[in-house]
Amino acid sequence: MTDLVDAPEVVGFGGLGARLNWLRAGVLGANDGLVSGAGLCIGVAAADPGNSPAILTAGVAGLLAGACAMAMGEYVSVSSQRDTEVALIERERRDLSETPELEFDELVEVYRGQGLTEATARQVVEELSAHDALAAHLRAEYGIHQHELTNPWHAAAASAIAFTSGFVLPLLAMMLLPIGLRIPLTLGVAALGLFATGWVSGHVSESAKYQPIIRNVLGGSAAMALTWAIGHLFGVVTG
Repeated sequence: MTDLVDAPEVVGFGGLGARLNWLRAGVLGANDGLVSGAGLCIGVAAADPGNSPAILTAGVAGLLAGACAMAMGEYVSVSSQRDTEVALIERERRDLSETPELEFDELVEVYRGQGLTEATARQVVEELSAHDALAAHLRAEYGIHQHELTNPWHAAAASAIAFTSGFVLPLLAMMLLPIGLRIPLTLGVAALGLFATGWVSGHVSESAKYQPIIRNVLGGSAAMALTWAIGHLFGVVTG
């Protein structure tokens, strides 16, 4: 098994990895929705702020296309991850059946690499193997559990919902605000949304909140400013 990864320095797929995967999908979807929605609406409004039908048409089209693209991208990505998990589980099950002694010694080396003495490591492996050998190897070597595989459908739905939630905010702001204030206030609404997703990202991952907030707000603002500049420069009037 060590030809696949160098235990114990492996990146787990389950547990914390699953939690962070959901966080990544949700934050990415919401951020993409905020920036895409604000950028698209501001880009059209920069050419003609009073053309509400064009703004709404472009916004709805962008929302539908973006949500579908995000869902499909997340489904493909997580499906690939799940395929890898299944392949690892099947290979570990086969190796445990064909070479149990070798697998036992390999797991001992994993725990020795984490600081246990050989005697303690062997005792740990014996007790874990007596309970569920496959689960013990999967958890220690790959950080996965055979009954907790990632679900591509859940990830796709979460990504689409997050994107839609983010996209709707600037679209509603653009349609409901007075024409003269549409662009600056939509920028403000999107920036507040980016601030919120950055804060949530830091809170859930239990990391410093200012780092994701700064990344979100600065990166998203730059993207929105670029779309406004392009729309204003070329003066493309839709409709």
